[in-house]
Amino acid sequence: MKPFSAPLDDILFSLTHVAGAADLPHWDAELAAEIGGHFAAFAEEQLAPLNEPGDRQGCRLEDGRVYMPDGFREAYQVYAEQGWPGLTVPEDHGGQGLDAVVQAIVSEIFSGANHSLQMVAGLVPGAVSTLLAFGTGGQQQRHIASLASGEALATMCLTEPEAGSDLSRIRCRAEQADSGWRITGEKIFISGGDQDISARILHLVLARTSDDGVKGLSLFLCPSHRADGSRNAVSVTRIEEKMGLHASPTCQLNFDGAEAELIGEAGAGLKAMFTLMNHARIDVALQGVAHAARAFDIALSYAGERVQGRGPDGKPVTLDRHADVQRMLDEIDALALGGRAMAHLALVTLEAGSDPDLAEFLKPVAKVYCTEAGMRASETAMQVLGGYGYLREYGLEQAYRDVRITAIYEGANGIHERNLVTRLLPGAPGRAFEAFLLLECGSGNGRLAEWVAEWRHERDLVLASPDPASMAHDFMRMTVRVLLECLWTRMADKADFHRDPKRIRRLAEKMLNARAG
Repeated sequence: MKPFSAPLDDILFSLTHVAGAADLPHWDAELAAEIGGHFAAFAEEQLAPLNEPGDRQGCRLEDGRVYMPDGFREAYQVYAEQGWPGLTVPEDHGGQGLDAVVQAIVSEIFSGANHSLQMVAGLVPGAVSTLLAFGTGGQQQRHIASLASGEALATMCLTEPEAGSDLSRIRCRAEQADSGWRITGEKIFISGGDQDISARILHLVLARTSDDGVKGLSLFLCPSHRADGSRNAVSVTRIEEKMGLHASPTCQLNFDGAEAELIGEAGAGLKAMFTLMNHARIDVALQGVAHAARAFDIALSYAGERVQGRGPDGKPVTLDRHADVQRMLDEIDALALGGRAMAHLALVTLEAGSDPDLAEFLKPVAKVYCTEAGMRASETAMQVLGGYGYLREYGLEQAYRDVRITAIYEGANGIHERNLVTRLLPGAPGRAFEAFLLLECGSGNGRLAEWVAEWRHERDLVLASPDPASMAHDFMRMTVRVLLECLWTRMADKADFHRDPKRIRRLAEKMLNARAG
């Protein structure tokens, strides 16, 4: 298997020159490159080597406790000692006070090196943001420092056996007692619901405080341990047997009158939970990108070394000299580059704060495209390797299994497509995206103007339809295509800022010409 190599040059190019991070007042490209370089070295040396053996070994449940694969605990301890959990935590809470854009660099590299471990550790920034936005001063003081230090990790507990995407069906209840709140019920599909790598876990639980539909849902912080150090009444009933992410424990949790603290106001749980989910959805988009980039690296390396067939001169050639293989390599590379630019655009727009409606529109588009790009790239890379791609030895079959979940969790892609046409498109987010497209056309790009005109035509048809949901899938594809046209145009214009400008320019020309045809 080719050792993992972090695509840091591609990441920095995308953020700085394509997504517009250079326009953020707090962006420091040199600092971002330095931080990215340090984490890349850590990921390549300590996280990536655990990925394949961790997948083979998996997690186990013994005496009600979950144990991660060999080496994961030690790797996490080093991760915590180096300060990575507190990267975006404010300095007065024990963190380093950096922004979400820098965190995105770390997140993508982490996912590419070891998606399973990233799943367990990756909710900390979102949990901290939720506590800062909705927690009391006392809650912030008690809990954020432990998240920053790595002493505690966080989970997001939404799903129940009868409540998946329809959160109004949640039955897990929270009742107020003299000594505080108590949660009773069951949650399923909880990533890192228990593990042995952090001393404590802070469960963010959506529970019912009244029977008033989604208005009766409240957000709680339920710690794995009580104040006296004893275990809280939260137990693991099973670890799910999954297609992929074997080294990430996906747990069913039982809350049996567990002690908890209300976060924010009673009945306003969804508002608070969306702060956590906003972080998670962009993070999932980057997981798809990470797998696409890893698939390209493996396929390119293999195709450049494997001698098969002969060239026009009759001499033996490597696989990458064959037109069909080069076509597949270009497709994989473009999926990673285009998806990354899309996720970064959503992130930078959100971080800038000047156009929240545009950010709201871009998030589901990025989540859908990037996760599907990760699946498509992994599948195509397997085809490049032929029979070897189907074997465990080269890592692509694991990548294909691991990335598959990204199109399902944090809102199944079909739900995001429906939300785009039924909620976002008719309102301010749809108008903000149209304004963005018209601004992009200001450069005089005739092809882009044609794509924008076609998108606006399709938009009008959706808005006039009595059943816009029936058009959701196709309209998402149209939106993706026009957005990629914008982003590849930007990449072509900025290619000279990349370490390999010929690669960027060639791919951009190929992608733009293909769309023009």
